[in-house]
Amino acid sequence: MVRRKKNGAIPLPPRSGLGASRVRLPDGDPVTAFDFIARVIAEQRHRHPDDDDSAVLERFDSGEVVLRDGTALHPDQLVQPGTDVFFYRRPAPEKPVPYDIETVYEDDTILVVDKPPFLATMPRAAHITESATVRLRRATGNEDLTPAHRLDRMTSGLLLLTKRRQHRGAYQELFAARQVRKRYEAIAEDIGITAPTSWHHHIDKQHGEIASTVIESREPNALTHVREALRIDAPTMQSLHSVTFPLARYLLEPVTGRTHQLRVQMNEAGAPILGDPVYPTVNPFGEEDFAVPMRLKSVYLGFRDPLTGAEREFGVPGFLEVS
Repeated sequence: MVRRKKNGAIPLPPRSGLGASRVRLPDGDPVTAFDFIARVIAEQRHRHPDDDDSAVLERFDSGEVVLRDGTALHPDQLVQPGTDVFFYRRPAPEKPVPYDIETVYEDDTILVVDKPPFLATMPRAAHITESATVRLRRATGNEDLTPAHRLDRMTSGLLLLTKRRQHRGAYQELFAARQVRKRYEAIAEDIGITAPTSWHHHIDKQHGEIASTVIESREPNALTHVREALRIDAPTMQSLHSVTFPLARYLLEPVTGRTHQLRVQMNEAGAPILGDPVYPTVNPFGEEDFAVPMRLKSVYLGFRDPLTGAEREFGVPGFLEVS
């Protein structure tokens, strides 16, 4: 994330839906600005095949490699260790996600959308342009459009974004402080769970690991209320996911927000969410079928608006809210 300068400006503004990247030269000897940026790009795990030395020089020629105060760097200028440098990355080609983002609500301050599965919330790793943020910024022309919270890439449903920079912090803090009521619909095997009930677990996520784990010996740090567990008749879905067991619709209300919390807890209960590529088994990267999504959807958001104090509620169209 690019930090602003003290006067409120940023060294390089967002462009084509993407913010500039910030990199810091580590301890060691000074290097030229060109060598530093060329090395950073060469070491990218997901880089554009045409992002070569000539493309790096084009950035310098356009004044698009700058210091925190906005001063443009020359290719042969020495960069000292600990210096922050900003530049625009060039996204690698991505396979388009064949789903649209549907608008649920919009006013002058916020935009609430129904995010499809397979679309990341924010640009990250291999998923840059195929993210809700970049797609929506490009579609609206609003480079300030920013999510107030995140949904997993495989999770679909309600996503709230702020439209103006000055309102961003208020809504992000609302979600960070867990002052938003959330409900999710999960489809999984009907194993006879009786609702309402509550799940308490200690969920741990190690850096570099894809999956989170439950640690039985530690105090719970994750709480979810199961509001409903109703068997459904869904032969088409069973066929699509190649399962024959009966399915149920689970209405889940997370109180905490651990990584993959609902997915981990459903798996721990013995009913992994249909189409989950991580729980109980981690699928190889890139082996996904856009026609077979994970069946976890954010269906309800409720909160007291931080700007007006009014109570606000948003639901996915067609979803029957149950108290």
